[in-house]
Amino acid sequence: MIVAIDGPAGSGKSTIARLLAQRLNFLYLDTGAMYRALTLKVLQMNIDLDDYENIIVQAKNTEIEFKDEKVFLDSADVTSDIRLPQVDKSISSIAKIPEVREEMVKIQRSIGCSTDCVVEGRDTTTVVFPDAKLKIFLDARFSQRAKRRLGDFRQKGIDVDIKSLETDLKARDTADMTRAVGPLKKASDCVYVDTTDLTIDEVVSRVYSLAENKLKIK
Repeated sequence: MIVAIDGPAGSGKSTIARLLAQRLNFLYLDTGAMYRALTLKVLQMNIDLDDYENIIVQAKNTEIEFKDEKVFLDSADVTSDIRLPQVDKSISSIAKIPEVREEMVKIQRSIGCSTDCVVEGRDTTTVVFPDAKLKIFLDARFSQRAKRRLGDFRQKGIDVDIKSLETDLKARDTADMTRAVGPLKKASDCVYVDTTDLTIDEVVSRVYSLAENKLKIK
């Protein structure tokens, strides 16, 4: 069974999906982490973000794995590195390439079809798993999403200017919602959850209740 969670950056997708997967004893699949891992590789190789041909080659020849809630890129643990600001700034350029998305979706569907999982990303309910048993769209006010992103960076000891962060986040939102392939949008059968004024525990409890009702898990 698949629980798919969509939503913009800072809405709480990763945290909620991971905790929900733990409660359900499902695999946690972070589709965004796959694009982040490829973006990190492109940056490390100093490949121009407009060099689509080279980026597509890398997408077809890159191994991305999930083990014990960690992300591995070509066998190297990149769990922390894929959350760096430079990856945030560059990921939209990678994620918008149709051939890259095609390769990533192939891997995501292969994983999702082999086990029960909670999948999160920006097109999981509309493109990757449109027939998921339960589909959820998490959202929050822009100011709250920016505040959360700032908190994430500071917790990791990364100094980020809030104005620059807000500018990057707005650009990311625009890129995600307007890209030609797999744009961010709320599917008609998604359950909408505004996380602005909710604690993490409150969101997890609400989503878990939805899973109990939909998946009939006791």
